[in-house]
Amino acid sequence: MKNTIQIVLIFFIAISMTSFDFPTHYKSFDNYPIYNNNDLEVTYTPSKTTFKIWSPDIDSAKVRIYKAGIDEDPIETMLMIKMEDGIWEVSSDGDLKGLFYTFQVQFENEWLRESPGSYAKAVGVNGLRGAIVDMQETNPEGWENDQRPTQNTFNDIMLYEVHVRDFSMAANSGMKNKGKFLAFTEKGTVNSFGQRTGIDHLKELGITHIHLLPSFDYASINETKLKENKYNWGYDPANFNVPEGSYSTNPYDPICRIKEFKQMVQSLHKNGIRIIMDVVYNHTFKCEISNFNMITPGYYYRHNADGSFSNASGCGNETASERAMVRKYIIESVKYWVTEYHVDGFRFDLMGIHDIETMNLIRAALNEIDPTILIYGEGWTAGDSPLPYEQRAVKQNANQMDGIAVFSDDLRDALKGSWANAKEPGFACGKQGYDETIKFGIIGATKHDQIHYGLINYSNAPFANQPSQVINYVSCHDDLCLTDKLSYSAPEGVTPQELKKFNKLAQSVVFTAQGIPFIYAGEEIMRNKKGIHNSYQSPDSINQIDWDLKKTNESMYQYYKGLISLRKNHPAFRMPTTKMIQDNLHFLDPRQACVVAYTIDNNANGDRWNRILVIHNGNRYGISLEIPQENWWVISNGESINQNGIFKFNKEYLTVPASSTMILCKP
Repeated sequence: MKNTIQIVLIFFIAISMTSFDFPTHYKSFDNYPIYNNNDLEVTYTPSKTTFKIWSPDIDSAKVRIYKAGIDEDPIETMLMIKMEDGIWEVSSDGDLKGLFYTFQVQFENEWLRESPGSYAKAVGVNGLRGAIVDMQETNPEGWENDQRPTQNTFNDIMLYEVHVRDFSMAANSGMKNKGKFLAFTEKGTVNSFGQRTGIDHLKELGITHIHLLPSFDYASINETKLKENKYNWGYDPANFNVPEGSYSTNPYDPICRIKEFKQMVQSLHKNGIRIIMDVVYNHTFKCEISNFNMITPGYYYRHNADGSFSNASGCGNETASERAMVRKYIIESVKYWVTEYHVDGFRFDLMGIHDIETMNLIRAALNEIDPTILIYGEGWTAGDSPLPYEQRAVKQNANQMDGIAVFSDDLRDALKGSWANAKEPGFACGKQGYDETIKFGIIGATKHDQIHYGLINYSNAPFANQPSQVINYVSCHDDLCLTDKLSYSAPEGVTPQELKKFNKLAQSVVFTAQGIPFIYAGEEIMRNKKGIHNSYQSPDSINQIDWDLKKTNESMYQYYKGLISLRKNHPAFRMPTTKMIQDNLHFLDPRQACVVAYTIDNNANGDRWNRILVIHNGNRYGISLEIPQENWWVISNGESINQNGIFKFNKEYLTVPASSTMILCKP
């Protein structure tokens, strides 16, 4: 380590190298120089560590070295040297592995607070200081042999959204590592009735991908007080390139959280499941004191005309993805999660805040690594933005973003009723007026001659070029979960058995529709959240999955499992192109409200069934429907699914039970 004399020497070297060249004050952020290399933050070797930040308009910068990730005084302070392209840099000889660091910059004659930097890849407890680690030491045994499970097309994907903590916290989960990444590595776990839980449950259910709610290092949980059991969804980013410490077994150890995240990925891959990261590049937890702002003040955010921070995120700020170095940051970050952590895809929170060009560049960058990596996001914002609407990565502009999917709020609210009104029912509860939107969802929000686009609830035109650009769902972590929403919005006098029918009907539409189906963890066992619609910081008693519901609602679980198996075994439900849908999927005219029926013909997409008939009856009473008179096998009668056939049917009129989906096939 350098002594005081060396620190003074560095100071004079810095002065001589800059030739008293004080910072240029730029007229606009657009005039900032661009740094094209990818070595910002820390480059470690056993013989030397180099620290580097990009901040064109500051007065001075320094690095502080610490023995611990929290408390204690620095053991060394080094002034950084101003280089070209807005870079400040300093190196320290010797092996610094195991130490911690912060950056501090002087801006407009004021020293800002210390920060681990924007690009930190390892941190101490609570993410307040960066950590100097050898990333090779973070790899679990066999990591070099980790492989993504096979995936042919995006349409083959079936998504399962889960919060790390919800997955394992319940006493009846059978998992030891409650609330931790390692819970996803545990095999043989069971609930109170001996039924599979955890990763064994996921395999048994048949989903292909899990979507983890934010699992990067976020700010709202105090990692030094984990016994307080505080909860948060994690949409409050602190360090974008580091796993969340509260999900590790030791947040004080920088290597622990990294290795355990990798162990989780490795375990999921070994069990045939890919992993999606929920990423929140659209805003930061704090604005004025964020890591972005403490290194490069103002640059990473959009501003209103009066200079205040704009707020399309609803969280007090929004990032400016259209700026060169913000765009570069996001692209480098997703590439890092793919290469270092073997992540298989990304769900972009409030993707509409980002600009279209950035999203397309992300897709192109990931294609170079592996084109099967999935990208999807929320095609909207939470408020207005200075970014012009035509540049936003919103749902209506999805046709400009090939290879990127968006959530279909059209189908979601048509099935269960408005997200904004808990009492308003949808098609699944018998509400009329949504038939055309259900049809729109069935054809994956693409172009089809039999759709009257003027009758769609939110969209007035197809927004997907191909069906793989739409995520079909009926509920997620946001708003009321499906069980609670159906309970609130159901007609007066509804019975528990009817509620189960509503549930099965809604998910039957999702899993037989073209596109990519998505369910919220625990829906398959009728999870509820006691009516809490925004449970982002509710306790475990609200958010955790009660695994004993698998016994209570076993018939529901078997139905979901049957739907997933049906979709997996029959490619007609996952056609990859719009043309294939147009050629093979044809709607019948049911001549009655709250009924949608269609056929899929010609062994579509190589299906072994020559013809499939699907009928969704949203009415609370049975109907008689005229159908093509064929030698059908009934595969689903609304209560159960049997791909070998429940009974034969060859008559002209079919009776469809109340609130149910019937599926017939002609082999």
